Amino acid sequence: MTPTAPALTADERAAILDAVREFARAELEAHALEWDAQSIFPRDTLRLAGELGLGGVYVREDIGGSALSRSDAAAIFEELAQGDPAIAAYISIHNMVVWMIDTYGTDAQRHEWLPRLTAMTDFGSYCLTEPGAGSDAAAIATSAIRDGAEYVLTGVKQFISGAGEASVYIVMARSGEPGARGITAFLVPAEAEGLSFGAPEHKMGWNAQPTRQVILDEVRVPVAGVLGGEGHGFKIAMSALDGGRINIAACSLGGAQWALDRALRYVHERFTFGEPLAEKQAVQFALADMATELRAARALVRDAAAALDANAPDASMQCAMAKRFATDAGFAVANQALQLHGGYGYLHEYGIEKVVRDLRVHQILEGTNEIMRVIIGRQLLAQ
Repeated sequence: MTPTAPALTADERAAILDAVREFARAELEAHALEWDAQSIFPRDTLRLAGELGLGGVYVREDIGGSALSRSDAAAIFEELAQGDPAIAAYISIHNMVVWMIDTYGTDAQRHEWLPRLTAMTDFGSYCLTEPGAGSDAAAIATSAIRDGAEYVLTGVKQFISGAGEASVYIVMARSGEPGARGITAFLVPAEAEGLSFGAPEHKMGWNAQPTRQVILDEVRVPVAGVLGGEGHGFKIAMSALDGGRINIAACSLGGAQWALDRALRYVHERFTFGEPLAEKQAVQFALADMATELRAARALVRDAAAALDANAPDASMQCAMAKRFATDAGFAVANQALQLHGGYGYLHEYGIEKVVRDLRVHQILEGTNEIMRVIIGRQLLAQ
């Protein structure tokens, strides 16, 4: 676990969240619909996020990080997602990459990559999933064959956020025996010979962040490009996903809270049969359930983040619980907000349908919610 700075005071935390909230409204929400409609990856806006300290939220300060806790980070990602869940989620993935280098990298690796990554003048991508290995991550087939002072990487990575835009790719490849113990993590620079990318994927949501295959055709990586030692890649990948699951859960909370706030405003303004929708008991019940689900989800996310900060023995299980519950609840709340808007909710200009599309993938990535149930069940039975 990366060392963090002393806990923030309540005033310091409030000031940070106020700054993030202002950034999310002015720089994300104001452009979110345009970015979605035109599939624009907002590089300049992300660099502004880097200037705000959002490129290395929970990495050490000596190399440009903000050294905040996971609990603080969860609150930050929730605020960002109220501006644009798609961009908030990409910033989360970028932070996962930065944390991996900060935590497992050598001093040379940290100094080579982190100054630019924390400033978000450069971007990072996480490459685990393959066309034939999604939920069963230990079954990856991308090979890493030792050849003197280098490894030769060959394979294809699927559904990679930031592919074609990132400067460094953390690639999980098989350097040894079958299963988890034969996987090594590699730092692959964008300019590496033999590295290429598939066509941009046409997706249901997350249109503002590029998603492509990462293709490795005998890409040579020096031994100095191994992250965390040979054979430790699966452990590194899974430890990064614990934090990623909290972040994506927080992004679901933020997107759903934005949708709920819009629904609350709309039901006061919309009249049917001579009275506002807000006077209908069925509408009141729906809103009550939406708010209750979000509050319960927020409590799970808060507790999981605190467990990760404390390095609690059941932190992975709590992260899985938070991810499963918050992403399911977030999508359901956003979808109900669309329903309360009626036909208007289906229109792009209202923004609700975009949030619904963006939040749907949160139930799939960082481990599907079915896999979260597997993790939880196994840990319960092992206790």
